Amino acid sequence: MTKKLIKVMDTSFRDGFQSVYGARVFVDDFLPALKSAVEAGIRHFETAGGARFQSPIFYCNENAFETMDKIRAAVGPDVNLQSLARGVNVVGLDSQPRDMINLHAKLFKKHGVTTVRNFDALNDVNNLIYSGQCIKDNGLKHEVTITMMELPIGCTGAHDVDFYERVLRNILDAGIPFDSIAFKDASGTSAPRKVYETIKRTREILGADAHIRFHSHETAGTGLAAYLAALDGGADGIDLAMKPVSGGTAQPDIVSMWHALKGSEYDLGIDINKILETEEIFKECMKDYFLPPEALAVNPMIISSPLPGGALTANTQMMRDNGVMDKFPQVVAAMKEVVEKGGFATSVTPVSQFYFQQAFNNVMFGSWKKMAEGYGKMVLGYFGKTPCEPDAEVIKIAEEQLGLQPTTELVVDLNDKDPNKGIKAATKMLEEAGLDVNEENIFIAGACKEKGIMFLQGKGQIGVRKNCPAQTCAPVSPTGSEYTVKVNGKSYAIKLDGDKASVNGKTYDISVKEGIESKSTADTSAGGAEIKAGVPGNVLRIEVSEGDSVNEGDVIMVLEAMKMEIEIKSTKAGTVQSILVSQGDKVVTGQALAVVG
Repeated sequence: MTKKLIKVMDTSFRDGFQSVYGARVFVDDFLPALKSAVEAGIRHFETAGGARFQSPIFYCNENAFETMDKIRAAVGPDVNLQSLARGVNVVGLDSQPRDMINLHAKLFKKHGVTTVRNFDALNDVNNLIYSGQCIKDNGLKHEVTITMMELPIGCTGAHDVDFYERVLRNILDAGIPFDSIAFKDASGTSAPRKVYETIKRTREILGADAHIRFHSHETAGTGLAAYLAALDGGADGIDLAMKPVSGGTAQPDIVSMWHALKGSEYDLGIDINKILETEEIFKECMKDYFLPPEALAVNPMIISSPLPGGALTANTQMMRDNGVMDKFPQVVAAMKEVVEKGGFATSVTPVSQFYFQQAFNNVMFGSWKKMAEGYGKMVLGYFGKTPCEPDAEVIKIAEEQLGLQPTTELVVDLNDKDPNKGIKAATKMLEEAGLDVNEENIFIAGACKEKGIMFLQGKGQIGVRKNCPAQTCAPVSPTGSEYTVKVNGKSYAIKLDGDKASVNGKTYDISVKEGIESKSTADTSAGGAEIKAGVPGNVLRIEVSEGDSVNEGDVIMVLEAMKMEIEIKSTKAGTVQSILVSQGDKVVTGQALAVVG
């Protein structure tokens, strides 16, 4: 029997990392496994884009473009390296204007990417037209993508076979150029029969020559069954991963899929023994990384609260960092209502993050008491048209809390008019920070904002979780003046120089002084009011200086929590007597941040 050769893309080094480790992985740690996978015969990898652009910058203190160059050098010139782009959002949570969308394609081509899988979480084809054209114009292959999920139990109105056919026909009617088409189910919740019917109908529409791929996760326990259904429906390619980043919240394992296809009409075209050898090398590469238990789990709750593997572990990592992991089950449960009332955009980044942020806020602050900016903008139309109309009351709450009116304007048109977005705005950020103005830095500033600037200034943070004793300190210089300190799994680069200490690039005075009363004690005794953190997070921006006059309700600083910006407002009118934290500091709930008197 002549078997159909199924083309495999190995997602271990992008989606696997995002789904298991929140994408917080140092590039040099996994290159041996990547090289072994090439030697084993794999010629198609997902290695860039998605969370593997921001996470190296945010958590690894690594330049994402430099990591892409290292990966290309490791695999050679002929391997197909694929990246993930989010339509008009490219590789961030916020959407971008046309000049940044084009710059994204230009730079990813420059830094070794071959193919871009391009999707829109709302399945609004208007968001794929310009982004898709830029991908092709810059010499990349374009894999246009339809995003899938299952609606919460009892819901109807979108995400059935007819809905996906409408999206496909909209893509064709818009004339978007593409080399292949993918169906991406980031939450792994699509019923296998629906997958079969969707792929079968797509094959009938596109004909025998079209390349159709299917992507899912094992989060809900049905990923492998969905892959088998996709192949029976006519898919040509599937996405698989290797241990330790397969199964659970990630893609099905290559070995498991090979085993499931024994005796069938399909062949993965791999040397299974070489893959098994590579998995052992890969496990050795990752042995020091903390493996979250939820990354290995099948969670039936996800079927009604579709939370993608990539967002699940990324958010649990942040919840651990912020000391609120005990709230995770409540947040997952709260997602059901958030999805129901949000218009059924697909639970894939950035929308999955919006869903999680709003559920998080509903748990932490009370139901709909605090609108997450991304979720609010989505229901108001600022990311495009949702598949169904969002809940009217939620739209009203978003209007009131965000001070915005609903819009039907094209996202790229809105962003082209926004003076705070685009190449010009990013260039200004770099110039004001005294940084080199080049295309890579412009894109980092535009996609990563303040945290990108901090990284470029040498103030990047390390947030990679590795298994280690609670506190270890190992010198990394022969003089003993430079150390890598690990506290609860987090690494800090420390350099001592007299009365100065540098921690992850930030310098502190550590000289001993006498007779200095702490700011907090001194200021509060003088009648000042402590302004405290309502949630744990990191200090993103400080908007005032000591001595400034403020009114009650004025924003004095902004925290970042769960990839959200949380404004900290003054509780009284007066003068800022002291600021008790610095940019980049991690704070806990109830911690005093400033004193106003």
